[in-house]
Amino acid sequence: MTVDVTETITQTVHPAFQLVRQHHVEALDILVCEYKHKVTGAVHYHLATNHDENVFLVAFRTQPMDSKGEAHILEHTALCGSEKFPVRDPFFLMIRRSLNTFMNAFTSADWTAYPFATQNKKDFQNLLSVYLDATFAANLNPLDFAQEGIRIELENGEPVYKGVVFNEMKGAMSSPSDQLYHQLAHHLFPETTYHYNSGGDPKDIPDLTYDELVGFYKSHYHPSNAVFMTFGNEPAHKLQEQFETLALSKFDKGETLHSKPETRLAAPIAVTETYAVDAEDLKDKTYHIISWLLPQASDIKIRLGMRLVEGILLEDSASPLRHYLETCGYAQSTGPIMGVDDSNYEMTFYCGVQGSNPEHAEEFKNGVFKVLEDVASKPVDSQMVDAILHQIELHQREINGDGMPYGLSLILNGLSSAIHHSDPVDVWDVDTAIANVKEELKDPMWLSNLIKEHLIDNPHRVQMTLVPDATKSAKEAEEEKARLAEIGAKLTEADKAEIIAQTEALKIRQDTPDDLNLLPKVGLEDVPAQMHIVQGQLREIISNRLDTPLNLYHAGTNGIYYNQVLIQIPDEIVKSPYFNLMSILMGEVGAGEYGYLELQQLQTAVSGGIGMGASLRSKVDDKGKITAWLTLTTKSLVNNLEAIRLLKVAFEQLRFDEKDRIIELLQQRKTRWSSRLSGSGHSYAMQIAGRNHSALALRDYNTTGLGALNWLGELVSKIENDEAAYNHLIQELKVIHNRLLKAPKQFLLVCEEHQSDRLIEEIQNVWDKLAIDQIDAELTQVNFENSENDEAWLIQANVQFCSSAYAAVEVSHPDAAPLMVLAAYLRNGFLHSAIREKGGAYGGGASYDGNACSFRFYSYRDPRLAETFQDFEASVDWLFNAEQQPHQLEEAILGLIASMDKPGSPAGEAITACYSLLHARTPAFRAQLRERLLAVNLDDLKRVADVYLRQQKPSKSVVAPIAKRELLQELGFEIKQVN
Repeated sequence: MTVDVTETITQTVHPAFQLVRQHHVEALDILVCEYKHKVTGAVHYHLATNHDENVFLVAFRTQPMDSKGEAHILEHTALCGSEKFPVRDPFFLMIRRSLNTFMNAFTSADWTAYPFATQNKKDFQNLLSVYLDATFAANLNPLDFAQEGIRIELENGEPVYKGVVFNEMKGAMSSPSDQLYHQLAHHLFPETTYHYNSGGDPKDIPDLTYDELVGFYKSHYHPSNAVFMTFGNEPAHKLQEQFETLALSKFDKGETLHSKPETRLAAPIAVTETYAVDAEDLKDKTYHIISWLLPQASDIKIRLGMRLVEGILLEDSASPLRHYLETCGYAQSTGPIMGVDDSNYEMTFYCGVQGSNPEHAEEFKNGVFKVLEDVASKPVDSQMVDAILHQIELHQREINGDGMPYGLSLILNGLSSAIHHSDPVDVWDVDTAIANVKEELKDPMWLSNLIKEHLIDNPHRVQMTLVPDATKSAKEAEEEKARLAEIGAKLTEADKAEIIAQTEALKIRQDTPDDLNLLPKVGLEDVPAQMHIVQGQLREIISNRLDTPLNLYHAGTNGIYYNQVLIQIPDEIVKSPYFNLMSILMGEVGAGEYGYLELQQLQTAVSGGIGMGASLRSKVDDKGKITAWLTLTTKSLVNNLEAIRLLKVAFEQLRFDEKDRIIELLQQRKTRWSSRLSGSGHSYAMQIAGRNHSALALRDYNTTGLGALNWLGELVSKIENDEAAYNHLIQELKVIHNRLLKAPKQFLLVCEEHQSDRLIEEIQNVWDKLAIDQIDAELTQVNFENSENDEAWLIQANVQFCSSAYAAVEVSHPDAAPLMVLAAYLRNGFLHSAIREKGGAYGGGASYDGNACSFRFYSYRDPRLAETFQDFEASVDWLFNAEQQPHQLEEAILGLIASMDKPGSPAGEAITACYSLLHARTPAFRAQLRERLLAVNLDDLKRVADVYLRQQKPSKSVVAPIAKRELLQELGFEIKQVN
């Protein structure tokens, strides 16, 4: 419903703004208020709610018309000092002087956004003042452009490229899926901004000049081109007072960018492109993809209609197009880009496969169109449509906020519409759009006709075959080398002197301490006295004639319930490499009377999915032991209890007789895992370095690390060709499944209070009896590899990920708290500057891990190797030899407390509280750790640094490009490679 604008409400609007409208979104229980700044036309959407976590975002329409990365480099450089805060690095400094729950900046294809979130009112005002000044009054120092963007330095008299974004994009563009997306966009969008890589292509970034950056800032970062979005319980007029006073009053009316439609292709095109693979065997490494350009995303009826089309075609393995792509026989997995993308001005639709070969391009196209024509030739099954509408409603109702603040996720959902001058309320209030679509669905051929019009008969279509090229990495490296050699040949002595002078000036700037008094802050005095821990109730139900605990948590879940079964995992299963395969299968293969296609359809119709995972932690007081729980999960709207039964059936009656499906799922897992390595290189590096520091660390290294990926690849090859190998796998899985059925269980239910009795009754009825076969076979015993060598793992990448790890104590030990603070202290005080600013890596730091019982240094997307390891050690020397400032300790502790106190979703907080109890992290334990953190002093840091770092030899690891093999051998690493 739309709320009338009354006299009372208009009085609360700041005089510099006018209220355009208000709209109450019932499903989310938020009041959306749209305002317009009278002078500049800046738009402000305020999502009024009773949440204490307030969110701010300002976004600019940014439309680069090249791939030099000006939008992305500007995002970095704008946060390097402003008119009111002329310090070198206000963004990272404020992260340390804040109780924020989120701080970041994003560059998208056609917008750049600066969001933050916090629960503390004083902190909100502090961050708002810094963000507004950074975006509307940035200093844009040329040396910051050189540091964050691109510069040339001389090494041994020869020019080299350096810059944080340059290295970040080298890392990002080593991912096959990123190369796939950008090469496809280049053809799908021949003329508009989407033709280009807004993040910057490493080949083009060196062409960007400082003057171009400044020009881009002036033409894009103006209030007339801005969208403000806020969420929470701060009054809109108070926010607008800040906007006006701190920024908007200084501006007149400016230019507003408008997106334009893409020039349409007269006929479909087919192209072949290449991507880099440093391997001799190029078989089964080709991607096939088809993409279509659709109408504008502002057409909410077509937008939701195409979301329904996506669901009909691709929602689950029973959906016809996904089923074809998964079972086509000429590819290992569906592609990394699938379905509708409605984030740009005009929507797109994708479908594809990976792990194929070039000769299958025509077969791929013909197969896809045969499916589309089959589906479009008749009315779509109304039950299938209802199932997809159920998924849309579930997604709309769910209050998330465990990875990103809830308010920010809502804001980002609506941002694209606001950027493109359409209505974000249409995105937030899906119920209205669904009602309109239901009218259209009275025509049984409406969705079929959408498929025909926008996919089958749409001439703006690109088919791309992306083939591996074993020479591409070397060619690109040679091209960069040749370009630098050409630059070097033309350098005069004066040019060299200028480069040396800039390098020295940048070093001086990086080494000059900032005047921190210029920045606002919160301190330890602003930290809440106690952390908020959700309390549940312990109930009991009968399962298999045993009294079984049920952990009940009442929470505001907006009409959704979350049901989990928690099973204590026996030790020998935790260590089995086959155990992780169970989670790939459950819900994806058949169960009981249902084949896998029926089970998939049923899940979509009655639940938000069925999953299996594991919650593993080191024992709080014994690093040699693991506490391990299997988690069976589902969620659904409270009017549908069928999900509870389906969860039990999918686990209890898991079928092992669908051989083709099982091999297909394992193949998909291997292919997708392989294609995502470069984004997580630092996590693997830390896992490798700390592998011998606890039982859990060694288990994870062997069962979830890079070696486990090789093991999975070998297993898939064996079971495809060897019946005995396949039978052995199934036997192992059956034994594991049988032992888990017999293992002790608990239940978890999160729901609204008035719903709990009927849900508990249903869980009791469903789980009253379990069918358990008698299986006497033994599991294969596993002895983990336990090498002490420093390891380097070679993957497809253009940059390094380095780590050094030192054995540390369990999380219950009094030294755990100072080790946690030490990690933040070294990161803030030394490592950020040394590794990111001076070294050019995208990131770096240190962490204490209470599960690995390890203190670990790391770098992310790092152009260096040996020098980074020297910086890790130098950070400890800095602690003992440099003068330390009191604010550094406070900042390190603040960051840890902010992370500890960070809110999650209502359901997420309950689930976290329950899991913490399962692993003996009781509220008393968590409160004690928090008290210990607040009590840490500088002497504690020096003591634990001496005991755990200076008196130990670290274990080192690198995840690195294949081309670095010889250098890593020279540095003493044992070399391993992902197959």
